[in-house]
This record gives sequence, C-alpha cells and structure tokens, in this order.
Amino acid sequence: MTRKTVLNDSHRALGAKMVDFGGWDMPLNYGSQIEEHHAVRRDAGMFDVSHMTVVDMRGPRTCEFLGHLFANNIGKLKIPGKALYSCMLNADGGVIDDLIVYFIAEDFFRTVVNASTRDKDLAWITEKAKAFDVQITERTDLAMIAAQGPNARAKVASVLGEAAAARALKLGKFVAVEADGLFIARTGYTGEDGFEIMVAESAAVDLWNRLHAAGVQPAGLGARDTLRLEAGMNLYGQDMDESITPWEAGLAWTISLDEGRKFIGRSALEAQKAAGVTRDMVGIIMDEKGVLRHGQRVLTESGDGEILSGTFSPTLGKAIAFARIPAGARDAVRVDIRGREVSVRVVKYPFVRDGQAVVA
Repeated sequence: MTRKTVLNDSHRALGAKMVDFGGWDMPLNYGSQIEEHHAVRRDAGMFDVSHMTVVDMRGPRTCEFLGHLFANNIGKLKIPGKALYSCMLNADGGVIDDLIVYFIAEDFFRTVVNASTRDKDLAWITEKAKAFDVQITERTDLAMIAAQGPNARAKVASVLGEAAAARALKLGKFVAVEADGLFIARTGYTGEDGFEIMVAESAAVDLWNRLHAAGVQPAGLGARDTLRLEAGMNLYGQDMDESITPWEAGLAWTISLDEGRKFIGRSALEAQKAAGVTRDMVGIIMDEKGVLRHGQRVLTESGDGEILSGTFSPTLGKAIAFARIPAGARDAVRVDIRGREVSVRVVKYPFVRDGQAVVA
C-alpha cells in the first residue's frame, strides 16, 4: 500500500504530478522541473522530505554504540546540535545506508535514514543496539521540510518568531537547533545553503503554507535529483548499495580509521585498501547532445564500467553523470548509447558549487 505524507493534499492542491517513490506517493514536479531547479539555485525552493525516517537513540552508551555502528567517527561531535554524515556498513564493508546523525546530548542522538532503506535500517540498528542497551525510537510524529537556496535561510527566518529566527540565522553549517517547536538543521541535499526542518505533523501544513507565502517555491523529486547530482551527492541504491564499499563510492572522506576504533566493516575496508581498490567513482560530462542514464556501459582502455546516476544538468546545459570505472582510467572514455560509442570527459565533482559551474 502506497504511503502518503501529511503534505500530500497540499501537493495535489498545487497541481503536482505525483509518482510512487519507494512506496510513497510523492511530487515529481509542480509543472516545470527546470524552473524548480533554477529556483533553488537562484533563490529558494522547498521539498517535502517527510518520507525519510527520523530515529532517536537514547542511553548512557549511545555514543559508544554509534562509534561501533558508523564508519565515520562520532567522537568528532562535541557541540550539541552538531551533525555528521556517515555510512553504516555491513561486515563486508558494503554500504547498508548513508545518513546524517545529530548530537543532542551525551545520551541522546538523532539520525535520519533513507526512506527506501527504512525497514532494513531499523532492523539493523535495533539489533545492534541491544548489546549497548540503547533505546531506539522511530519518530513517526515528525514531518520534514527542506528549504534550500541562496535566499532560503532568510525566507525561513521571516516566518519564525524573532528569537527563533535569530538562533536559526546564527547556525553554523551542519549544526541544528530546537526553536519554536521546530528542529532546524543547516543541512541539505542540493549543494545550496538552507535548512532541513523537522516539525510536528500537526503543524507541517501550516509551516509549508507560510513558507510558500514567503516566496519559497515548492519543488519535487525531479529537481531534487538534478540538484544533488550537480552537487556531487550520492543517491543510495543507484550510486552505492551493500555490494559497494565507501572506497568505491567516492566516500573515502567519511571513513575514519583512527587507532582503536572497532566499527562494523573496518577489517574489510582495511583489507580492500591494502589490496588496492580496483574501481573509482568519477564524474562524467558529455559534450554531445543526449542524456546519460543509469546502467549505460562505460568503455575505457582498462575495461568496462557503468553509468550510475545520470541526468541533464540545467545549470551546465549538458549531460552529466557519476560512473564507476576501473581505477585510474581517465583517457579515451566512451559511453555506449544504444550501440553508439560517444566520447565523454572524466572530471572531478561536484559539477556545481554555490550556484556556479565549477567544470566547463
């Protein structure tokens, strides 16, 4: 049965084209995906991300537990509200999910996991938490709205009370604060500044309407995907899964091999690194007309790879993609598009930063 967020009627009232996304009835766009993309890059847009799962973890050994559960070092979080991006791995080093975790207090952390991985994530986290006597609570009472873009923070602040607005505007990046009954985090999935806001379901429609009235344009899954790909951000299930390690997913920066840390998957990651990682995740640009799509074969002088995420970039005006190819392969790279080999360029990503193209 398809699930609906509390904002479902609001999307339909705005004329959204609705699609099934991981078992959720979600807006693809409200008319023009390109306009929604540009609104976020140039002004402010908002997304309903209430389909994602908020999980609270409590107990005296929660920090110790998360140090065991995550590949990134939870010990980096010293300031209440500070957030950390990490992968949660299986014993073979494969990515069960990528997520954000917030440090609320020494015995209280909050994490947000992907909608498509909800069931397996909750089962994994709950099972592993038993040895640490950590209480796991899914926050089904919360909705989430992401407001993103160069003007998003100011527009969000305009609908908050004076004290809450002041606290929100003082937030550093990757930090959250509770204000006006909201959990406001300066995080996002678009490459733009902004907030991700957790709000009680009972107050979500009112917040959505106030943000809309303040000039924050609703945007759907289509724009969210082009924005995150331009920004060089992975999509779970497309760019990585349990058969892929962070080394192979361009996420080496999220692995903390500090001495003494015994997190799940560490031994496998160390063995793979010692043996030599055989595949790289790279950025691809196609200068010819056309669109790069998931699953297309990538040909290199060192062997074949494949396109992971691919799309037309509204900011660059060209097709871009992530690809996983043999390590070190950079020259004479082509993509097989319906039997035709098309030359492409291998580039460093992100493709876009702060609204501006960083690759030609």
